[in-house]
Amino acid sequence: MLYIVLCASIHGVEGEQHSSSDRVIFLLPSASASQAASGWSATALRCFYLFGKSSSKSVSQVQAQATGAMAEQTYTVPEFRQRTAEETEEYQRVTANVGKGLAVIQEELHRMRIATKAQVDSLAIQREVKDMRYRRDDLLEEIPRMPDFLVALRPHTVWEKTPVKLFCTVQGTPRPIVQWYKGGVPVDPLSAPGKYKIENMYGVHSLIISRCVVSDTAEYSAVATNQHGTATSKATVIVKRPAGAGESCYLGLVPHLSEIHRSKLEVSFLDRFPVTFGVEGSSVTLVCTMVVVPDLPNLPPLAQWYRDDKLLTTSKLVDMSVSGSEARLTLPHLAKDDEGLYTLRIFTKDGTTEHSAYLFVSDAAPSAPGAPGAPLSVKAYDINSDYVLVAWKPPNIVNEAPVTGYFVDRCEAGSDTWVQCNDAPVKVCKYPVHGLSSGRSYYFRVRAVNSAGISRASRKSDKVTAIDAAESERLQVIKIEGKRDIVIKDDDLEGYVTIPGEPTDLHASEIFKSYVVLSWKPPSPRGRAPLWYIIEKCLAGTGAWQRISTAVKVHSPRYPVFDLQDGQKYQFRVYSVNMYGSSEASAPSEPIQKVDPDGVPSAPGQVVATRNTKSSVFVQWEPPKQPKNLMGYYIDGRVVGSKEWFACNHKPFKHSRFVVHGLIPGETYVFRVQAVNVFGLSDESQESSPIAVEPALAMPSAPHGITMLSSDGSSITLAWKSPKHCGGSRVNAYYVDMRDADTLVWKEVNLTGFTERICTVDNLTEGRFYEFKVQAGNLAGVGLSSIPSAPMKCEAWTMEEPGPAYDLSFSEVRSHSLVVLWKAPVYTGASAVTGYFVDMAKKGSSEFITLNQEAVKHRYLQVADLEEGETYVFRIRAVNAKGIGKPSQLSDPVCARALPGTKEIVAGVDEETGDVFLSLEACEISETSKFVWSKNYKAIGDCPRVAVTTKGRTSRLTFTHPDKDDLGRYSVFVTDTDGVSGSHTLTEDALNTMLELSHAIRNPIVPLKHGLNYEVLEKGHVRFWLQAVKLSPSVSYRFIVNDKEVTSGEGHKISHDVATGIIQMTLDQFTRTNEGTYTVQVHDGKAKAQSSLVLVGDVFKAALKEAEFQRKEHLRKQGPHFSEYLYFTVTEDCTVKLACKVANVKKDTTFHWYKEDEEIVPETAPNVMSGACALSIPLFSRKDQAVYKAVLSDDRGKDTSVFDISGKVFDDIINALATIAGASASDLVLQCTPEGIRLQCYMNYYTEEMKTVWKHKESKIASSEKMRIGGTAEMAWMQICDPSDKEKGHYSIEISDGVKTHVRTFDLSGQAYTNAYEEYLRLKAAAFAEKNRGRVVGGLPDVVTIMEEKSLSLTCTVWGEPTPEVTWFKNEQEVASTEHTKIMFDGGKFASLVINKVTPDDSGKYSINVRNKYGGEFVEITVSVYRHGEQIPEPKLGQPKTATPVPPKSPAPPSKTPTPTPKSQTPAPSMKSPASTPASTPVPKSPTPPRSVKSPTPPRFMKSPTPPRK
Repeated sequence: MLYIVLCASIHGVEGEQHSSSDRVIFLLPSASASQAASGWSATALRCFYLFGKSSSKSVSQVQAQATGAMAEQTYTVPEFRQRTAEETEEYQRVTANVGKGLAVIQEELHRMRIATKAQVDSLAIQREVKDMRYRRDDLLEEIPRMPDFLVALRPHTVWEKTPVKLFCTVQGTPRPIVQWYKGGVPVDPLSAPGKYKIENMYGVHSLIISRCVVSDTAEYSAVATNQHGTATSKATVIVKRPAGAGESCYLGLVPHLSEIHRSKLEVSFLDRFPVTFGVEGSSVTLVCTMVVVPDLPNLPPLAQWYRDDKLLTTSKLVDMSVSGSEARLTLPHLAKDDEGLYTLRIFTKDGTTEHSAYLFVSDAAPSAPGAPGAPLSVKAYDINSDYVLVAWKPPNIVNEAPVTGYFVDRCEAGSDTWVQCNDAPVKVCKYPVHGLSSGRSYYFRVRAVNSAGISRASRKSDKVTAIDAAESERLQVIKIEGKRDIVIKDDDLEGYVTIPGEPTDLHASEIFKSYVVLSWKPPSPRGRAPLWYIIEKCLAGTGAWQRISTAVKVHSPRYPVFDLQDGQKYQFRVYSVNMYGSSEASAPSEPIQKVDPDGVPSAPGQVVATRNTKSSVFVQWEPPKQPKNLMGYYIDGRVVGSKEWFACNHKPFKHSRFVVHGLIPGETYVFRVQAVNVFGLSDESQESSPIAVEPALAMPSAPHGITMLSSDGSSITLAWKSPKHCGGSRVNAYYVDMRDADTLVWKEVNLTGFTERICTVDNLTEGRFYEFKVQAGNLAGVGLSSIPSAPMKCEAWTMEEPGPAYDLSFSEVRSHSLVVLWKAPVYTGASAVTGYFVDMAKKGSSEFITLNQEAVKHRYLQVADLEEGETYVFRIRAVNAKGIGKPSQLSDPVCARALPGTKEIVAGVDEETGDVFLSLEACEISETSKFVWSKNYKAIGDCPRVAVTTKGRTSRLTFTHPDKDDLGRYSVFVTDTDGVSGSHTLTEDALNTMLELSHAIRNPIVPLKHGLNYEVLEKGHVRFWLQAVKLSPSVSYRFIVNDKEVTSGEGHKISHDVATGIIQMTLDQFTRTNEGTYTVQVHDGKAKAQSSLVLVGDVFKAALKEAEFQRKEHLRKQGPHFSEYLYFTVTEDCTVKLACKVANVKKDTTFHWYKEDEEIVPETAPNVMSGACALSIPLFSRKDQAVYKAVLSDDRGKDTSVFDISGKVFDDIINALATIAGASASDLVLQCTPEGIRLQCYMNYYTEEMKTVWKHKESKIASSEKMRIGGTAEMAWMQICDPSDKEKGHYSIEISDGVKTHVRTFDLSGQAYTNAYEEYLRLKAAAFAEKNRGRVVGGLPDVVTIMEEKSLSLTCTVWGEPTPEVTWFKNEQEVASTEHTKIMFDGGKFASLVINKVTPDDSGKYSINVRNKYGGEFVEITVSVYRHGEQIPEPKLGQPKTATPVPPKSPAPPSKTPTPTPKSQTPAPSMKSPASTPASTPVPKSPTPPRSVKSPTPPRFMKSPTPPRK
């Protein structure tokens, strides 16, 4: 393309040449010179005029220059370029065409010149008309006129809770001031914030009343005033209440309101939801408050919520509501799926208004330490009748181990049971789930796995129903006459088909290293019978097909294959099968090899972080060069200097830029980014450059709160409040503009910026009204102007009370307290200001309360007892001798809530220098922040008593020479923050404590944890040591003993340990010569310490004794010795054992036991090789008190252990026995005896040394004749002798072991006592009979052998009361007294049977029967007679003679209780020689008891005497 460029310079009015940009450029395109004429005639000439002031003169110059350029001479061919005839002809033809083109250009330029001139003339005429109008307006403004309403107020009738707007137009010279009244009372917008709004725009004055109530019904008037008069316009406003909503208004008729649609409402946001942070499992609510005009209860505005530009709908996981005052979105169960950018869009009459903010959702606490976070965004794809493909997004991994795989779980709808789908973790974020039941619905969830454990489960997917996706494709819908639908299945068109066709288009739809998913198209024709598929595989190219075994029939045209070998290629084919048979095989698939085709993306490129706000940073990066189906990005951050990374987002972010919120203001961070796809997370990008969290530099916002402080008639003193946003740079200048309220022209008050927020405007006209506005400036420039102030009248203040205080600010805002500060009034009134009153009200309320009953003299006040989270406003009233002045302007609202991370001022002492300081670490800071310290809320500034240093976010106030003059309340305020501040009251006690610590640091000593002490070591060595709190490697020290320095050498070892701070000296030999004073002197840098220990007298003797003992102990342990000396134990069967442990023994080592130096030989010899020996002492009692000794010896030495069982040791053993015995004690058992009633308690062991107490009715029983106490080894008993009714009652035994008391009880009353007493009487009678019955006391032998012709005398002593009868028997026949056999019974005591001259016939069995009324006794004697010369027969010893009792004639009364079988008793035999000649030799012989002899009745028991033992 050829361009011909024509340029013309443009000159200004004065003829000055402009720059090259001040040119008109003409571009004339053409394909070739031959087409120039036609091309230029068909295109418009393009004119570009860049940067220049236009005028009629400059345009004419352009035209002249353009004409001149066109009039230049034609081109002449030089001689050296002469052409041939043909060339000349061609050249002339081209020249003719160019000439025609130039003519076209000239015509176009002429047309443009005329058009430009017409436009310039039109602009000149418009400018002249405007100037004339301004001159007319100025003339009109100079004519004085009183106010006049061009448009008057008109009446309104409105519904309750709807707004109304009254407006009027007024004119006058000078411009009138309009004041609004309600019922004759001025309307004050500040009295009800938000209720009234007064506007003045272009001469139209308006009063807007929002949310009218019935009480707003009144007559409203607008009063316009200037120097020449006053005009008034009035109108009535009637507010009606709808029927049924309460009492109706008393005025007028109900107004007619047209129908209002929700999109016709006026909506303005008030409070917007901020960036929000949540945690999985918790809930969060996003709220926007708004003002709706009109506010109709039944017609809320139309609101829509979006997450990442996707419209949200109400569900179990999302709850949305909207009313006239707020729109609310609640997420009751947060998951990382909920993270994103949330947008609220409200439809208004002007279109839409919306607000957006990000919601961050972090991982909940892991199921196991180090486990990964839960996966997210679980969804199901490719849904078939028995198959779905589940996909998800991987979690962000920051400091945890990498994810090694995932488990997929499914749950059938209506059930709470989750079933794991895969046995081994799948490594990609997709998994094919097969084996589903057709027609059933399922939920799916995913869990991540790493080396530390398994994550929490993800949020479950949406409900998925397993249906055949191809079923709908087999349906055809035919419309008849456009009204009726006929549905036809392909089965109807196919006809009758039995065997289906083969599947087609077999291919792999998913190929991963873990699995391959086969997909195919269903057969056609298919048939009506249910269809399933059979799949075969083979190695590619082999043709060896094998059927793939499936657990269930495959009904879907999808099937995942898992068990393929790595590196092998496979081919597959599929058969269609139904009840009639199988189809032909499908065409084999292409060779398929399982492999991960892509892998994770490459790492993102350069990461750049820039400033955004005071708590956020804008991060952007270059996308990865190999995205590989990118899902998004994860951004991580780290504080500079820390090794721990934190996740900035928990859901993959799709764009390559992100705002990281929730950062610590002033802190420095670095960031990195990872790309995410189905295979996981890429490598981390390179870290960004460190960036401090600071707001982006911008111009400050507008100041506000302009207030009048004083006026003298020619000047006004103003003050204003700081901008709410400084723009990231300190505000360094303020610019004030003013105007007369009657004009629209603003004038600059100052050209040089004010540094303070107060100024005095001079050269004003008294009596006129003025308006002011202020701009703030910083490094970025001058910001927007404030809203113009209310008109201020310049007139001299003459009131006697003071003017308003100003510049209210807050410090140390906490949850329940704050400090309000202010500045003194500029106008003091008739006398000096003596104090101030502080008033407070809740935001939106007009009810102020005065906080101080008496005026405070200082200009600050601490306010307490605030409600946390409540918002308050304050005002100040100054006081002088004449009264209370006008209140200050209301403060900005302040919320009673501390900033996150707020810290208080800390008082301390520098460990290095000893300086006393106050320090504050700010929770946030900006680049322009400064720490402003104050004492008693007066700025300290440059003061020689203190020095202020700042490092990072910490500022320190150091006292140079602290004393009592420094006491007071210190505070610090951090500028350019949201009110970071703190205070601390320095008291005298705290200062004295810090001064003491300061002195210790400046005059350092080595602090000691422990002073010099000694310790006796093994072998009798003595260690002297002290421990310092801290020692440096350069420490030096000296040990001085009795004023002589001791160095390390023979017998002395001196050392130290810097880590523990221990300095020590060890003496190998500690003898009497070592008595004295020991001192250690320590030098560590500038610090010193000294510690002494005096070892003399008894202290030294104790140390020496211990050293000798340890020395002996060491020697003792060289041979066999006791590792544990004798001690006692008690077994469960109450056997006392003396035990010990031995060490350093061998087989030849002997062990001996001694009691009172007499050796004890136990049944089992001690086994010293076992390491323990014991001596059992059964049935322990007082008799076992003694000194026991164990001796261990061999050729290496001997060791002895002594154990003295007496005193406390004996008592301890008894208590140990009592513990076991008391626990085993049975319940009390009742037994009757002839003496009385006995209570018995059986236990493992009993001895009278145990502390046992018997009680009757809670009274202790002492052993007496009436109440006898005793026991055996198996039981303790208490016997009631000769019982009576007095002994009835509750009995108990208490067994005490010194710690615990074991109690057993028995209730001896009622029937129990009656039965026991009857049994006692029976036994008593039986015992009396047994005692007084007849019996042989002694004198008779068992066997008598006697020679023939000798005389035999059998004599015995008998007893009985009354005197018994005596009868002798021979061979059971009574013997009568004769000459040969004489029977004698002398004195009722001695009974004799004498046989004179015995013969062999006298041999036999003799017996004596002694009896009275209580009973008797048989005694038998065997008599053998041998002839002279015969050998004396050997005596045949049998059983000892048995005295057989004979029952009395009158037996005892029968017992009511059963009688147990008595045990056989064997009494000792009674042997006595008879009174006979010496030749007679009695021979013992076993007697034969007579027949029909009964035994006496033994005692009977009330209960079994041997109960089960515990």
